[in-house]
Amino acid sequence: MNKKINSANGILQLTASTYQPHSIHTNQRDWAETNCYVDVWIELLHSLGYQPIAAMPFTLGIDFEGDQWTFFKFQLSDLYELYNIEVQELAIWKPLLEHIEQQISLSRPVLVELDSMFLPDTVGTAYQLAHVKTTVAINSIDIKAKKMGYFHAQSYYELEGDDFDHLFRLKDEYNKSHLEPYVEIVKQRTNRCTKKTKEHTVKKSINLLKQQLTKMPETNPFILFKQQLVEDLNWLKGKDLDLFHQYSFATLRQFGACFELASVYLTWLIKHGEDDLNLAAENYKKISEMAKIYQFQLARSVARGKTIETTVIDEMASLWEKTKKTLLDKYINK
Repeated sequence: MNKKINSANGILQLTASTYQPHSIHTNQRDWAETNCYVDVWIELLHSLGYQPIAAMPFTLGIDFEGDQWTFFKFQLSDLYELYNIEVQELAIWKPLLEHIEQQISLSRPVLVELDSMFLPDTVGTAYQLAHVKTTVAINSIDIKAKKMGYFHAQSYYELEGDDFDHLFRLKDEYNKSHLEPYVEIVKQRTNRCTKKTKEHTVKKSINLLKQQLTKMPETNPFILFKQQLVEDLNWLKGKDLDLFHQYSFATLRQFGACFELASVYLTWLIKHGEDDLNLAAENYKKISEMAKIYQFQLARSVARGKTIETTVIDEMASLWEKTKKTLLDKYINK
């Protein structure tokens, strides 16, 4: 458990050079990153002393939403149920930095949407190259020194100087049309109950799993996705790779990364005594692996303006259907 800092500058005593990420972000994976919101919560929960995998039943219920797959997220109600963590939206009525400084002084991490253009950890992708919205969790802030410590993607980072100025628009001329970012604060209700045991956390997680299973799509989402993919391939052929990457992020990468985490979650349950889940965990991992391979194949076909077979989606649909039945039979249809 990380030690708290009783000051206005930071909450947890962390440095980027010595920070140890959660095993999800250090083990060999199909998808190094999931999405910005999930990745930042994995590291924030990990640093607060909690096991983020316990809160991953949400990975089982994603659907195809017509033009994209569900942008999967930790369920805020689950975070409260498991860890007594309450998340509230913050109204921005004064300079953003003043809000952040005050919330940090109250030991509340701040989740805020910022521009990757000025986040040095995105070097090679967005840093000083492209304006890309992303979510970070701020752990420390020193306005006078122009320094910030934050969770983002797979780890913990620090920035300062010009990046700090640009990130918070300190040198930019104020533009009334500029919209303030979406901001959340993280409140730990540790005074409401005693520290939960590992067994209690597993039991709570299984209860959340059962709730999530009742929300699984009635229609196999891969069947719906294949129907749309066939249409999308007509206009994707010959398009530039930037457009393809946007398409892939909303589709193949979205469900691929999600089902990889679903496999991680079921494997965690197996390690904590749940039986009859090995095949389900393997099936979700297969979907993840197939999505990764198909993404590369699709990228090549788009770049060359050629057609590509979609039968692999049928295989994913079959794996999903079998796994759904396994989980429902085990936890719901008793």
